[in-house]
Amino acid sequence: MNEAKAPQELFSLEGKTAIVTGARRGMGRTHALVLAKAGAKVTVSDISQEECQGVVDEIKEQGGEAIAVECDISEKSQVDNLISKTKEAFGSVDILVNNAGIADFKEFFSMTEEDWNRTININLKGYFLCSQAAAKVMKEQGGGNIVNIGSVAMGQVGIGFPNLVHYVSSKGGVAGMTEALAVDLAPHNIRVNTIAPGMIDTPMIDPVKSDEKAMEATTQQVPMKRVGEPIEISNAVLFLASEASSYMTGVVFPVDGGWLAV
Repeated sequence: MNEAKAPQELFSLEGKTAIVTGARRGMGRTHALVLAKAGAKVTVSDISQEECQGVVDEIKEQGGEAIAVECDISEKSQVDNLISKTKEAFGSVDILVNNAGIADFKEFFSMTEEDWNRTININLKGYFLCSQAAAKVMKEQGGGNIVNIGSVAMGQVGIGFPNLVHYVSSKGGVAGMTEALAVDLAPHNIRVNTIAPGMIDTPMIDPVKSDEKAMEATTQQVPMKRVGEPIEISNAVLFLASEASSYMTGVVFPVDGGWLAV
């Protein structure tokens, strides 16, 4: 059994390299900043090199190390480049935070095949591509850590959110993929967990925020009666990415103000 460590040691990511997808804004940006503050070297990745560089500049201003890599995670060649650039810059891939995602509210009967494919390709296929590419490197290194960003809107034990059939389907797939990957990758000392955020104050919920009645109805379902802040999810990312969660894998970890408890 490992000896007890001080909290600052348990949560330290010194000597680790982390990739955060969808990191140009919102939760992804906050994840990147928090992991950097914990000592990780961070690859900030998203579809805009310029916006990613802005986050890199923030990390460097706080004394951290980071690079920006433009990547559409639904394209395998771009994912392979993301992993290659990270290894080239930092020498390893220790932590992958699968955060990139989209949520386009669409009424079911007007949802097109293109709408469906785009959401699944980014929210589910993209997580698969990134996980597979990163895990190959982690296996060679002797271990690693994958943290997926799911959602309480994942069906089954979660919530079937209206006008988001494609999104809920993709996030339900992430939950299932997490459990299967945890089993496949445990022999290689690679842990895989998912955080299921509730309603978090990011640009993704702008369609709800713009409708005062919808916003009030949503927050009233949450026992804590408020939306969450990105940092409240990033703190959970740090926990799952660090040794503080060393005996956790295959877990879907809600951070939702008690929404799923109702």
